[in-house]
This record gives sequence, structure tokens and C-alpha cells, in this order.
Amino acid sequence: MASQILEGLTAAQMEAVVCDRGPVLVVAGAGSGKTRVLTRKMAYLIETGVSPYAMLAITFTNKAAEEMRERVRTLVGEAGCSMWVSTFHSAALRILRSHPEPVGYRPSFVVYDQSDARRLMEYVIRDMGLDAKRFSARGVLSVVSQAKSLSLSPKEYEEKAVGLYEKTIAEIYAAYQDRLLSSNALDFDDILIKTYQLLYENPEIASYYQRKFDYVLVDEFQDTNEVQSRLVEILAKPDDNVFVVGDSDQSIYAFRGAQVSNILEFESRYPGAKVVVLEENFRSTQAILDVANASISRNRSRYSKKLFSSNEIGDKVKVIKASSDLEEANFVASEVLSKTSTGSASFRDFAVFYRANSQSRTVEEVLMQRGVPFQVLGGVPFYERREIKDVISYLRLISNHNDEVSLKRVVNVPKRQIGDATLAKIGELQRVLGVSLYEALEAAEAAGVSKRTCKQIDAFVRVIRQGTDLILEEETPLGILDFVLEASSYHEMLKADSSHEGVGRLENIEELRRVVDEYASLQSFLENAALHSAVDELDDSSKVTIMTLHGAKGLEFDTVFMLGLEDGLFPHLRSLIDSHGVEEERRLFYVGVTRARRRLYLVHAQTRRSFGETTYNPPSRFLEEISEELYETVTLGDLGSFGTALQGYSDSSSRRGYERGDQFQGRTKGFEASISQVIPGELVFHRKWGEGLVLERIGTGEKAEIVVNFEEVGEKRLLALYANLKVIGKAR
Repeated sequence: MASQILEGLTAAQMEAVVCDRGPVLVVAGAGSGKTRVLTRKMAYLIETGVSPYAMLAITFTNKAAEEMRERVRTLVGEAGCSMWVSTFHSAALRILRSHPEPVGYRPSFVVYDQSDARRLMEYVIRDMGLDAKRFSARGVLSVVSQAKSLSLSPKEYEEKAVGLYEKTIAEIYAAYQDRLLSSNALDFDDILIKTYQLLYENPEIASYYQRKFDYVLVDEFQDTNEVQSRLVEILAKPDDNVFVVGDSDQSIYAFRGAQVSNILEFESRYPGAKVVVLEENFRSTQAILDVANASISRNRSRYSKKLFSSNEIGDKVKVIKASSDLEEANFVASEVLSKTSTGSASFRDFAVFYRANSQSRTVEEVLMQRGVPFQVLGGVPFYERREIKDVISYLRLISNHNDEVSLKRVVNVPKRQIGDATLAKIGELQRVLGVSLYEALEAAEAAGVSKRTCKQIDAFVRVIRQGTDLILEEETPLGILDFVLEASSYHEMLKADSSHEGVGRLENIEELRRVVDEYASLQSFLENAALHSAVDELDDSSKVTIMTLHGAKGLEFDTVFMLGLEDGLFPHLRSLIDSHGVEEERRLFYVGVTRARRRLYLVHAQTRRSFGETTYNPPSRFLEEISEELYETVTLGDLGSFGTALQGYSDSSSRRGYERGDQFQGRTKGFEASISQVIPGELVFHRKWGEGLVLERIGTGEKAEIVVNFEEVGEKRLLALYANLKVIGKAR
């Protein structure tokens, strides 16, 4: 039977599976069959006499744990079901549930999820009399979580604290832990840290589990944090029969507390450890692996290896140079449609990766307009994200005071002490008076609401009234949006959240500002946003997948598009302050490259709209680090930023006129046509932005959009139906 378990393994894989007792590190390159090695190792141990009850196998997701258990069961039968195969948190909780008293808990303890923990943190901050804007619950909780991942107690964090802000965080941390304990509750991080405390402070309990688990096996070891690494270390004693699989080149979760040093220092923590390196890749073509190797070789903090494949060399990787992020997205759509229309590929064969969530909006819109089915994996579509829905609800409410759904969503966002009890009183007044909820809100005092809450309601109503006045005064949509963000304190609330998620929400708001700035009226934007929010769910088996690079780990696709390869975006601006940050970004690039099986497109744009303005970022340094022999460069829009608009026009004088920059001269006054029929190359007039050149038309019917370059304010993207444009001539 053991020979069947070893069947089909490469020499390196077999070396890892049959190695003797003691610490073993398997450095498993991308696509090298690490899960296969780990499960074969478990099956081999069972077949050679190790009890399945004597093994603890740990991975990072329940799905991976179930897959691992099923693979072993297929190899050795029902004996494989007797092992402890679980996530770190599940294994720790199982231990802690059996011994809660030594760490101060009763057996009935509960586990708080993220929203429960955040609410408790809000109570703590409020009861300490602190400014909730400066010490936001979400931001403080993120800091506390990082401290716990480093195994720092409140006292230890206080000893390391520098300055008044950090010392206050230490006080909040201590109070938060006291409240958890008094509630007989643990948060998610406590599951690990309390289990480690239990084992470290109680040698007899630790000894029981050390005797129980003769072997400890860990998947994705590069993703472990300090507490997880210590748990493995204490459970594997005294014999150190620990078998870990991982890849320092795929350590991309430092923002969650993961420490690449855990895998890099494995040999120093476990003297005499055996190291097996898996370099043969079974996923990608050699052309793709050559690019991956060239990039990651620049990192210093890594186990040296060079991926190779027995697959075909394959097509050269293509580096695509686009003029803008819109052209970038259109290129993706065109390539997908080209390949799927011939039947040589299906939509599910394609994936689009980006560094920041805010990049997805343009891609989503273009794919939708061009009829390409897609799914946003590891997140929600742009217009469905909480912060986007919040802000759009404000805009809908100032546009239509009768919008009850929008009012209820934002009346207490940010927090204004206008809770459910207050709304219930307002609702009763609404029914008595027979008016809208908004009108009843204006008369809150008559509903028996406290004077303190009435002041908060008055402030909210004032924001809505002033926003409505801006519409009547014909303020630009961006101006209205910026007013709402500041007057409602929504922007201030987001800025107070320093967590990774908080930074992402701010980026999404900036992307929304860019979108809104492209519309001539608030009504046209709101209608377009509503259309995007109402997209029906499509069949998972026939979709292009779009996602962040962090979410792509563990997946693979025939064709991969990596977008936004520009310095400041990827590598991200925040990472450029130190070499460690750049190395992690390079590992993220490596992960993205090695997700591709057959075709890989690395795309960068000359211009990108960001923070409401057009930015000009140089190509990513990651592209410059790769030898030009390893890829083929394709430049889109050879005619320049208006190339798309002028394609199909054969009159050379038109192009010469445009190239001289006098495209707005020689127009025919009084020439008018239906804007629903406007075509690229025509000159138009807008009463606020002046004269412009139509560059592109996207879609048909009521959803049709046009891209116009205005002489005074630059490029705008408008919904044709509400563009309020007059055609005044053609470009010379």
C-alpha cells in the first residue's frame, strides 16, 4: 500500500514524504504540488504504523482542511477521518474548550465575531470618555489585533508604547480585555493567544497534548504569525516531529501579522532540520515561470530556488502599454471577447487581478457594457461596497427627500445617537401626521425626542437641506459629493480608521469621486449607479473572475491580466518607504504571475484617474527588473490619447489639424444633431464645460455613454441620455 501512496511522486516530493522523524521544512515553489506532498506524507505515516489519532494537521481555511482530510481518506480509507485536521483557530478552540479555567474563563465562554468585538470596543472608548473620531473602534481594534498577533499583552504593549496616543491605546487595550473577561468572551485573536498562554503556563496540560500529537504538520507556514509559530513549537516538543510546507516567496499577508521570518528562521529554531526544495512547477508554461524567476530573484529574504516546468515553453508574456485605465479595461474586454468568440476559450478561463479594490470599478463597468459576464471574487462589486452605498444614499436623499430606505441607512452614519428607539418615535409621528419619514424627522421634537437627540437630528437635516440647495444652484456633482463627505463628517470617520480595511475604504471613496466627476448631472450618475447595482447574478461556470492580488493566492487560470503595473500603485506607494515593503510587494507580483497557466498580460497605463485628478505614473519597477528578452511589448492607441476617436477617419487633414492642437477651430455654428447619434470625431458644446471633442462611444440605447475631451477641463465620461450636449461640428 505504501508503494501506491508514493506512486507518481517526483524524486523531490518522494524525499519529503519518506524522510525520517524530526523537523522537516518543505520549500514548495508555486504550483509544485505542496498539498499533494502534505497529504501523501500523512497517508504514508498512517501506512507505516503511526496512529491517525497521533497527528495534528493544520491549515488556514476550513475548505483546505476538508480537502486535505478527503484526500487522505481516499488514500488510506476511513482511518484518515480520525486525524485532527483543522485550521489554527479550530484546533486552538478545541484545546481551550477543554481547559478554560486556567486562563480565567468558564466552560460556557463565547467567541465574539468581528462586529461583536467592534461594538464592545465602541463601548469601551465611549465609557473612557475618549474622542471616538480620534480613537475609532475599528482602528483601535486593528492595532490591538496586531499586538495580539505578536503575543503582546496589554502590559507589554504599554511598555513599548511611545507617546500619548500609543499609551492611550494601551489603556483601551487593557480595558477591552477586562470587558471581554467579565463577559466570559473571547475575540478571534484571543483564541490563539489564550491557548498559547494555557500551554505555556501549564506544563502538565502542554505535556498531555505533546504526548497525544506525535506529529505536527502545517500547511502554508509562511503565513503564520508569531503566536501561531509558538503554538507549533510548543506542541511539537519534545521530539520536534514537525513537518511544515511553505514558500517564503509567497508570504504576502504581513498586514494580517504574518511573519516571513518564521519560515526563513526554521532551521535556527529547529537545529538539524531537513530542508527539501520543490522546484518543478506543474501549472505554468516555462515562459511564464521565467518571468516569475527573474522578478523574485531580486528579493534577499528568501530560500533560493528556480522554478522549471516540463510543460511547453508557451507564448511570451505580453507587457501592455495603455494610454489610460479606461483603455486598459477595454483591452481586457476585447481580448476576452476575441478568445471566447472563436470557441478557443470560455469566460471562466480568464482572471483579472489588481492591487487595490478601487481599481475594480472601471473594469466592472467596461465588462458590463461590453457584455462580458464576470464575478468579483473575495469582495463585493464596487457599487455594493458599504462605504459606496452609504455615500450614494446621502446623494439619493438630497435628491429625493422621500427616499425612506436611504434615510434609514445614513441617519445614524456617522454615529449621531439616532438609534432604533428614536426612529420608532419618528415613525409613529409620521403615521399620525401622514407625512414622509423625512418630514417627520424635521418635526422630531413633537415626537417626544430628547433635546440632545433633536440637536443631532437638526444637524443631519441641515446637511440634507444644504445639499438640496446645491442641486438647485447647479453645483457640479463632484462639488455636491465633496460637500456631503465633509458636512456629514463621513470623510472624517473614514480617515480615523487606520486599519487596512479603512485605508481601502478611503481609496474606494476617492475612486467614487473620480466617477462622479465624469457626469454632467447628479441625476445621471444616480441612475447609472442604480443600473450597476441591479445586475443579476450570473452562472459561476461562465464568468470572468476579477479580484485583488491578495485574494488570488491558491487559485489558477488559463489567462491572467495583471492591471495597474505602475510605481505608486504596484508596488503600492505605502510600501516604498522601506526595502521590506518592496520585497513583500514583489512577492505579491510573483504570486500573481504564477497563477497563470498559459497566457499572462502585464498591463500599465500612462494616465490614471485617481483622487479626482489625472495621474501620470511611471511603469512599475517590477517590469524594469525583467529582461526584455522574456516578454513582448504591445502599445495600445498608437495615435495617442485620441487615437481611438480618430480610427476610421481617412482624411489626413483631420489628423493634421488635431495634431496641431486646433481641433476646436473651423467649427460650423448652428450645426446640430441628436446627441443619441453622436459619433467619435464630432465637436460638441456643454453650457458649463464649453467645447469638446467626442473621443469614444460605449454601448447603445439608454445606457450609451460617450467620452469627451473638453478644451478647458479635460476628459469626461457621460451618460449620453443626460449629457446635455449640442453637436457643433466635426474635427478638422
